Amino acid sequence: MKIDLTETTASKINKALVQGRRTIGTPAIGMVLTLVIVTDEENAYDALKAANEASREHPSRTLVVIKRVSRSPRDRAKARLDAEVRVGADAGTGETVVLRLYGEAINHAQSVVLPLLLPDAPVVVWWPVNAPVDAARDPLGALAQRRVTDMYTAENPIRELAERADAYSPGDTDLSWTRITPWRSMLAAALDQLPCKVAEVEVEGEEFNPSVELLGMWLADRLGVPVRRLLSAGPGLTAVRMETDCGPVALDRADGSLATLAMQGQPDRNVALKRRETAELLAEELRRLDPDDTYASTLKYGVDRLGEPQRAQTPLAAKAAESSDEPTAAADQPKTADAKSEAPEGSEPSDTKAKAPAKKSASKKAASKAASE
Repeated sequence: MKIDLTETTASKINKALVQGRRTIGTPAIGMVLTLVIVTDEENAYDALKAANEASREHPSRTLVVIKRVSRSPRDRAKARLDAEVRVGADAGTGETVVLRLYGEAINHAQSVVLPLLLPDAPVVVWWPVNAPVDAARDPLGALAQRRVTDMYTAENPIRELAERADAYSPGDTDLSWTRITPWRSMLAAALDQLPCKVAEVEVEGEEFNPSVELLGMWLADRLGVPVRRLLSAGPGLTAVRMETDCGPVALDRADGSLATLAMQGQPDRNVALKRRETAELLAEELRRLDPDDTYASTLKYGVDRLGEPQRAQTPLAAKAAESSDEPTAAADQPKTADAKSEAPEGSEPSDTKAKAPAKKSASKKAASKAASE
């Protein structure tokens, strides 16, 4: 069920929510939180779709804040609020209110959202795009216990990582961090099986993907070893290689779906590391509303300590290339040494042919000498 409201107020929106619940026959709906989505018109559809899918696990009241830019100065001076109320099948398992703000209302979005929050329920604010660097000081972010951003949509994710580290507040998190949860779980489980010490790590992935940097920073922070950042064609994270005193450990995912875990002394194993959709990532973040201390420690480690991404061979790759080149060099050596023995039958060696003209000229000199005598 959808109810459209033009030039409305928060009071009228609350009345429309009650009316909608009574119409569909469910006056009381159990919702566990309020999810505030701050986005633009271009990305509103995808964000709302992901939120509706996540609401199957976390029934919530979803408030979508869309800030519309007015064209003329006269329109920008006026405050206007349009709303679309959705309940029932159109709103997943909760309630949805799409708020479109115009003019001066854009600068006071928190005043519009505050009366629509569920009482005594936690608040989560999600910026799918164009997130503020200091989300905790944003007027809408100040209303929330958790603030979710996505650095993957930033123009310069590496610079964004450094700025987020300086502005971090408890409750901040990012979907780029959520994307590497299966990788972190798999690598931790692999190291638990080996009582070995890690000496060096390589993290490989596509360029301008902050998840690769975050995984490298997490490994460097936890293991206390140097981590190299390598570039690949993707998609996303492609490989993690660790050099230990028990042998190499590698987790390689070339196709973005199935990965191979290779460990010294054990057969290679295929593990599922499929790239997840936004709805799955959002649902994971809504499972916990307390500060993520591991993310905070990783973020504050510093992306600049990883160094510049490299495409050249590193010591680990050089060792592999050196070991693979040794048989080739040994095989090439006999081939050049036996070149004389591989000549066809009946043919003379090249050096014998070179000496033949010299012998022929000597015999001619001896015959002419005898004739003169």
